[in-house]
Amino acid sequence: MQHFTKAEIRHIEDRYQDFLKVIKDKFDEGRLARIEKAFRFSNAAHHGIKRKSGEPFIIHPIAVARIVAVDLGLGATSIVAALLHDVVEDTEYRLSDIENMFGTRASRIVDGLTKLSGDFDAKHALTLKKMLMTLSDDVRVILIKIADRLHNMRTLDSMPAHKKIKIAGETLFLYVPLAHRLGLHAIKSELEDLSFKHKHPEEYEQIQYLLHNQAEKRNYLINEFTSPIIDKLKEEGIDCKVEHRLKTSYSIWQKMQKKAVAFNEVYDILAIRIIINSKKGISEKRQCFDVLSIVTDIYKPKPDRIRDWITMPKANGYESLHVTVMGPQGHWVEIQIRTDRMDDVAEHGFAAHYRYKDIRNFENELDPWIERIRELLQSSDSDAFEFLDDFKLNLFSSEINVFTPKGDMFSLPLGSTVIDFAYEIHTELGNKCIGAKINTKLVPISHVLENGDQIEILTSENQTPKLEWLRFSASPKARGKIKNVFRLEKSKHTDKGKEIIEELFKEINAPLTSNNLKKLTAHFNLNNKEQLYSEVGMGFLELDDVKDIIGKKSESKLVKYWNITFGSGNKNKEEEEEETPENQKIDKKKPFLLRENQDNIKFSLAKCCNPIPGEPVVGYLTTDDHVIIHKVKCRELEKFIANQGEKIIQAEWTKFKRQSYLTRLHLQGFDRMGIVNEVTTLISKGHNINMRSVKFDTHDGIFMGDLFLYIHNTNDLDNLISKLKTIKGIDSVNRVENLED
Repeated sequence: MQHFTKAEIRHIEDRYQDFLKVIKDKFDEGRLARIEKAFRFSNAAHHGIKRKSGEPFIIHPIAVARIVAVDLGLGATSIVAALLHDVVEDTEYRLSDIENMFGTRASRIVDGLTKLSGDFDAKHALTLKKMLMTLSDDVRVILIKIADRLHNMRTLDSMPAHKKIKIAGETLFLYVPLAHRLGLHAIKSELEDLSFKHKHPEEYEQIQYLLHNQAEKRNYLINEFTSPIIDKLKEEGIDCKVEHRLKTSYSIWQKMQKKAVAFNEVYDILAIRIIINSKKGISEKRQCFDVLSIVTDIYKPKPDRIRDWITMPKANGYESLHVTVMGPQGHWVEIQIRTDRMDDVAEHGFAAHYRYKDIRNFENELDPWIERIRELLQSSDSDAFEFLDDFKLNLFSSEINVFTPKGDMFSLPLGSTVIDFAYEIHTELGNKCIGAKINTKLVPISHVLENGDQIEILTSENQTPKLEWLRFSASPKARGKIKNVFRLEKSKHTDKGKEIIEELFKEINAPLTSNNLKKLTAHFNLNNKEQLYSEVGMGFLELDDVKDIIGKKSESKLVKYWNITFGSGNKNKEEEEEETPENQKIDKKKPFLLRENQDNIKFSLAKCCNPIPGEPVVGYLTTDDHVIIHKVKCRELEKFIANQGEKIIQAEWTKFKRQSYLTRLHLQGFDRMGIVNEVTTLISKGHNINMRSVKFDTHDGIFMGDLFLYIHNTNDLDNLISKLKTIKGIDSVNRVENLED
């Protein structure tokens, strides 16, 4: 153990005193004394220990405690637990020491936080399950864990690039949805932006630059737009404040990706927020609607963009009126209207309810969700990825409200179907469901529900659950119930499938090796041989081409990927050995270099995102020392990061000159004579690019087309896109990751 310098000791004390100034007016002397005692104890326990950034470790617990106190507004016990949260894990002190010195409540929270330590790894999402189990015991454990993650994200700069990507991906996959579900909007937004900054630094900086450049124009618009509203509200004697907020960089980027639009085409970057200092004796809802009436007298609303989250709050407790109006200079502007209490709850979620004596009601709102989580934990013996997918469904950001024939309301994830609603009411109703009546209209069990639907479930005693129901079920409860039915028969199907495969291998005279089984699981996009046996046993897989499949080079068990052979051509052996030595090993601390003639350590390009040379990528290291290359922004990669982050390695391209990669471009514009010929001529002349296929379709003067091209690298692709955009009539050119026709 090393000793701190005088400067470091002074720095620690200064940081603690700054924290103390923030909280001293919130607590009495007794509680402040407990907090002081916790800090002194934690400081002594962590003496000499430093973070990877080089600063004393105790700075981290102080920062977490500050987030817990200021951003979450939690009490003294939570602050004490935040100051002590790493003591048991990192020092020689035990939980019994914490209990003896700080009481049972604080020790239980610390115990919960200690159990949640470490990364989400390959242990079948056990860490995540532990986290969720604590949710039903004490929500404060989760809140402090989120605060812990927030500070870690704020101090991520000291980490190497591949670690940043891993931690940022894990944060987006798990912590952001969890923060959203608990109503922690401010923290959720910051976690998103910090993850975006470290995962996609270039895109983040670009959006920051564009936002900065538009600041003057935006401020003028805000003043011009809000002045009439402020004047009218004053005239009506309404005590309120009018603020504005910018869409986060991450939200802007997501919209750009989802809609395939440029920054200038994102129209809802700005939102105006009217926060009413609510009057006693008048309902908050009425006060908000009075302000809405004033706003729509000044500016015309967009009819389909009025949202009433007060009458029916979101699942995380969010309440607000949203309206989009036509502002000056033809700009659509969103206005959010809420009271001061609603605003506090919107920003701080669960924690804010403590301040309004409404925590019991909010806990009641959380109970159904917690119960769903508990059911999922109890029933899940599935693959880790499957578990994570089901869990993510429980953190849905969008939901719909639907009704029974008697008028009882149920909240379901957006995209839910009749079968989801049936299982939501009762398991047996789901098992026997054959369809439904919605507004007297007969619909199948796969029918997607809409907000406000009134549903009458139809059943039959002869009906039994079908595996294909999983294809259109959206709620984790329904999916869990359907899986449970078939889990009972899984063992029988697995044994039958194993026999079929063993017999088949005998027929084709092939050895039943683990490598051959891996090839089969990869070909059918399955996770393991047990799943392969089960699928075969149930008759879901066609095994006619087994001989051809096992004759191919090995593929990953996690993803079906493009298997590219990097041949040496006419090179002699000496040259080959010089570039890729026999004993070459993968060093996780160094970037994995991607070469055209890489024969010893093979890599493949993930089919889910189809990267090409020059794009930011990372590697996923499989069990058989094969590296699968994913784009940094690949959605499938987030799943791997959250579950098997230790297998993510940094990867960098070298120069690729000979190998070409299939790429798809989508074109859209105004049809005119000869435009297709111009496009194909441009590609064929002087770009060293080969076309696989061209598909164009025109309708009412608008054309859309897809080009399937073989590209060497991103430079060639960017140059081609730029030149295509110069062709008269072409409005947009976008790359499409999906290569399926």
